[in-house]
Amino acid sequence: MMQFRTVAVAAGVLFAAMTACKSQYDTLLGSNDVDAKYEAAMDYFNNRKYQKAAQLFESLAVLTNGTERDDTVQYYWGLSNYRNKDYYTAQSNFEKFLGVFPRSPFAEDASFLRLDCMYRATYRYELDQTPTRTCLAAIQEYVREYPGNPAHLEACRQMMVDLNERLDHKAYESARLYYKMEDYMAARVALRNVLKDNADNVYREEILYYTAMSSYHYARLSVPARQKERYLTFVDDYLNFIGEMPESKYRRELDVMYRRAQKALGRYEGTDEELDLKAKDFERERKAMEQESKKK
Repeated sequence: MMQFRTVAVAAGVLFAAMTACKSQYDTLLGSNDVDAKYEAAMDYFNNRKYQKAAQLFESLAVLTNGTERDDTVQYYWGLSNYRNKDYYTAQSNFEKFLGVFPRSPFAEDASFLRLDCMYRATYRYELDQTPTRTCLAAIQEYVREYPGNPAHLEACRQMMVDLNERLDHKAYESARLYYKMEDYMAARVALRNVLKDNADNVYREEILYYTAMSSYHYARLSVPARQKERYLTFVDDYLNFIGEMPESKYRRELDVMYRRAQKALGRYEGTDEELDLKAKDFERERKAMEQESKKK
């Protein structure tokens, strides 16, 4: 019984201490003592208790509005949310801050951190890329306005590379979808339009490959009367591909398709063994290459 009472008393003391601590923070949160609240908010921030710091800075923002501490409080409110990984709220904080304090000493950092929040809010390439385009425009604006910070500029460059790759991937996969659906004429048009819109698409090799494959299959499946002109289109796509990508991993497959097209055109002088490579074999090779590419 004595042991039970000792444990109960200890638990009661611990609960009372925790309650007192909580009450002290809540009392401070509701206080109008600017100096005490500001000092506590900074202490919480420096001790990495960002959620509590953010709440105190939010409460302080009303009290310091229009004072010399105003921009500091607003900036640290956003920074606390950022460090707490509440990027949505932090972005809102920094946008408001920049609208009110565009000349503050914190403006450059606030602008960069806003970019980082925007970048984190972008989606995978399969999803809507509107946030990606918005973020890219904001990065370009930041680089023009603040060209003197090498670390920030490098981070911006890396963000732009990643975001542009997503846009490239989205465009490529959207066009390739027609190929997967075996609508080869539409696939060729869509793929060519991707490069027409952006010749530097990072998936240029794959786009040129699927363009040639689309024209080959479109010719193969055409009525005999239309096959010749369509195989000639494939030949043009093939020559364009190997002229630009002579060492491509897709070269071997396209070489076989070229020989088959030449045979259909009555121009082939090789052996049947050279044509005896099955499309399924290439399909397995292609899947293996795609899997290997995803690992990199």
